[in-house]
Amino acid sequence: MALPNSGTITGAPQTGLTTPAYVMSADTPPGVTGKQGVILSLTGTQTGVSLHSVSDPFSLSAFKPAQLKTLSVQSAVTGIATTVPVNRYKIIGRKGAIPLANNPYKVAMCKLEIDVPAGTDAYSPAEIRALLSMFIGYLWANSSAIGDSVVSGTI
Repeated sequence: MALPNSGTITGAPQTGLTTPAYVMSADTPPGVTGKQGVILSLTGTQTGVSLHSVSDPFSLSAFKPAQLKTLSVQSAVTGIATTVPVNRYKIIGRKGAIPLANNPYKVAMCKLEIDVPAGTDAYSPAEIRALLSMFIGYLWANSSAIGDSVVSGTI
């Protein structure tokens, strides 16, 4: 299944947000190798959270490599690949936030880059899936703690 750019996203727990969910609508991405959605509706109790606008973005973009790389030729002597190129996937979340009263919105961002060595998608896909499962599970399980850390400046 390809990454969606519309539909409802169930938000992870965060201090001060009660049962957060976000309704994403498809938008035009900034590049031809991506998909983008904008948050035009939300549910749950999210006091102080605004929806997407030009000056106050609330969006999620996903990008694949412009040209997917494949595994290079193996050494005739050792059987080892001489170089292993990487395919980089990116997911970027943007949210406008006001830094101080009477100031314009500034954009806060979350960026995730997933580097997949060419060939591992075919030879050991379970290893790649395990990495993502662990990483996303950690983010999900610690969503509120990560939010608290980013707001308080402590880990």
